[in-house]
Amino acid sequence: MDLSGNPGRFVRFTVFYNARAYYPVLAILFLDLGLTLDQFVLLNLIWAATIFLFEVPSGALADVIGRKKLLVAASGLMIVEMLCLLLAPRHGGGTLLALCIINRVCSGLSEACASGADEALAYDSLPAQERAAAWDHLLATAMRWRSIGYVIAMILGALIYNPEPLNSLLPASLQVTSDIAHRLPVAVVLGQALLCLITTLAMVEPPRSHHAHAGNPCLSAIKLTLKTARWVFTHPKTLGVVVIGLAIDSIVRNFATINSSYYRLIDLPEWTYGFIGAALGILGWFVPAIAANLNRRFSTLANLGIAATITLIGLAALAPAWPVFGILPAMLLMTTMGFLGFTISRALHAAADSSQRATVLSVKGLAFNLGYGLFSLAFSRMLAAFPDHPAGEALARALFWQVPAFAVILAGLFVWAGLTRPATNAPADAEPPSIP
Repeated sequence: MDLSGNPGRFVRFTVFYNARAYYPVLAILFLDLGLTLDQFVLLNLIWAATIFLFEVPSGALADVIGRKKLLVAASGLMIVEMLCLLLAPRHGGGTLLALCIINRVCSGLSEACASGADEALAYDSLPAQERAAAWDHLLATAMRWRSIGYVIAMILGALIYNPEPLNSLLPASLQVTSDIAHRLPVAVVLGQALLCLITTLAMVEPPRSHHAHAGNPCLSAIKLTLKTARWVFTHPKTLGVVVIGLAIDSIVRNFATINSSYYRLIDLPEWTYGFIGAALGILGWFVPAIAANLNRRFSTLANLGIAATITLIGLAALAPAWPVFGILPAMLLMTTMGFLGFTISRALHAAADSSQRATVLSVKGLAFNLGYGLFSLAFSRMLAAFPDHPAGEALARALFWQVPAFAVILAGLFVWAGLTRPATNAPADAEPPSIP
C-alpha cells in the first residue's frame, strides 16, 4: 500500500477546499441574488446548526468506515452546493430561498465531513518514525499554500464579481452582464470542487484497526463519539488544550466575523477590504515557520500562553479604534488564528490514537463552534446594551469591555491548567479510547 502520495493530495485538497473565490463577496452574493438581510442571517444559522449537529458524528464515521470516503463525500457535497448557487434564479422567491437553504445545508454537511478526516488521513500516511516532526513540516507546508490560495481567491473573486473592471479587460464581443459576473466566483469554486473530488478519489486509505468495523457502522460511530468525547474532556492534557484554545479562538473568530464593521469604524474605505484580506494571506505564509519553531522549543501550554498574550495585546489595541492605524492590531489579531491552529493541531495529533484521530478533531471542532456561538451571542447582547449614537459607538464600547473580561477568563484558565498539569503524566490518562 503506497501512502507516499497522500501528503501532497492533502495539501492540494486543503487549498482548493478552503481558499474559495467567493469569500470576499459572500454576503453581497446572496443579497444580489434577491435575498433579504434577514433571510441571509437565517441561512447562516442553518449552516452553523448543520455543522454543529454533524461535526462529531461525521468524525466518528470517518474513523469507522474510512477517512477517504468522508473526504469524497465532502467534495461531492461541495459540488452540489455550488450548483445550487449557479442554478438559483435571481429574485426567484421561494425557489431561490429553497436552493439557498439546500446550499447552506450541503455546505455545513461538507464542512462536517471534511473536518478532521483530512488531517487524520494525512497524519496516518506519514512514516511512523519521526511522525510528529514530519507532521510539523506537512502542516506548515499546507498552511503556506493555503495562504497563497487565499491571496489569489480574495483578489480574483472580488475582481470577477464586478462587471465593470472585468469588461474593461475583455473585448466587446465577450462583455458580461452583472448577473453573469455575479456567478463567476461560484463557477470558479465549482471548478475547485471538481479538483477536490479528483484529489480525494486518488487518496489511499491508511490501514486502521479492523475491530473498528465490527457490527453496525452507525452504532460503532456513536459508541466511538461518546467514548472519545469522554476521553477528551477527562484527559487533563487534551482538556486544557481544548478549553484554552476555545477561549482564544472564540474571541478572535468573533472579531473575524465583524471585522468589516470595525474597518468602517476606523474610517477605512470599503475598496480596501479585499486587499486587507490578501495582505493577511501573505502574512499567513510566515506563521507556520514561526509556529513550528516555537512549538519545538516550548511546551504546548507555553505556546498557548504566547497566543493568549498576543490576543490580549491585539484586543487592547483595538479598543481605541484609531483611524486607519487601527488596522495594525486587527491584522495582529487575525494572524494569531494560524498560530493557534498549528499549536492545537500538533498537540491533539500527538495525544490521539490513530483509531479515533478524526473523532478527537471533530470533538474539538464541535467545542470550538459551540464556544464561538456562545461568545457571539454574548457579544451581540453587549452591543445591544450600548447606545449606537454616534454610529459605531456600541461597537467601540463592546470592544473595550471585552478586554478585561477576556483577561480574567484567561488568567483563571491558565491557573487551572498549571495546577492540573502534573496529572497529564498519569498512566491512566495516557491511553485514548477505542471501540471494543
